[in-house]
Amino acid sequence: MKKKIAVVTDSTSDLTKTDLEKFGIKSIPLKVIYSDQQFHDRVDITPAEVYESFDREIPTTSMPSPQEIMDVYNTLKDEGYTHIISIHISSGLSATYSNCMMVADQIEGIEVEVIDSKMLSKGLGRLVMYANSLVENDELSFDEIIEKVEAKKEKIEVFFVVETLKYLKKGGRIGKVSGTIAEFLNIKPIIAIDDEGEYFTFEKVRGRKRSLKKMYSIIKERLQEGREYVVDVMNAAAEEEGQGLLAKFKELAQVKETYFSEISPVMVVHTGPGLIGVVLTELDK
Repeated sequence: MKKKIAVVTDSTSDLTKTDLEKFGIKSIPLKVIYSDQQFHDRVDITPAEVYESFDREIPTTSMPSPQEIMDVYNTLKDEGYTHIISIHISSGLSATYSNCMMVADQIEGIEVEVIDSKMLSKGLGRLVMYANSLVENDELSFDEIIEKVEAKKEKIEVFFVVETLKYLKKGGRIGKVSGTIAEFLNIKPIIAIDDEGEYFTFEKVRGRKRSLKKMYSIIKERLQEGREYVVDVMNAAAEEEGQGLLAKFKELAQVKETYFSEISPVMVVHTGPGLIGVVLTELDK
């Protein structure tokens, strides 16, 4: 029987509904949870609604349940898929990956490979889109696709700056980022993700403007001669600053594509307003 491969991710990939539908990628939503109700990320709540609620309540978040994951996998099996590549937010930031692994071990009649992206937002999104391009090309075996996707992780980097560390601390996602004293000194750490998929302080910079300038410099320094790149700029209620940064990236010769997007409601819960993030993806030769 000819293989038929589906690509699955979760709502923290920050892929748009248009992209998901265009490429046939399935996205499993995480949840935004308030004291009296819960919402499915990117389905029935928007980033703007999360910002508006902060004065009343800072919500929490939750991963998809095993049953929700099983329902997606079973639907794909019923649609005739023989294999699933399920790529998710870093296991260092969410239990989504471990829930998917548990379901993958239980399901029968379809082969499921679950990949820990060790990233989030458009870093995860770029990895998902890359996997989908390999599937659509239909030249590689399932195992070869998995191997190339795992290798691609080394070609994608995520950096971001937040207005305040309050939300990362409250959500328990502060990782290895030093907090209270840095905030007192108006230090805006440039945050990256380490090999364990956890946040860490890549560089300490005093002041918002300097931190954005430094983030631009970090990306520029990583561009290698003879290579081509995609740059994604993400924002959380910081569109003007984000667009300004994007315009600078567009001027760089090695940057072949640039994209601008807003992070998901679940991500907003953990960063608060004011996030600017940059994802650098090296294109295959």
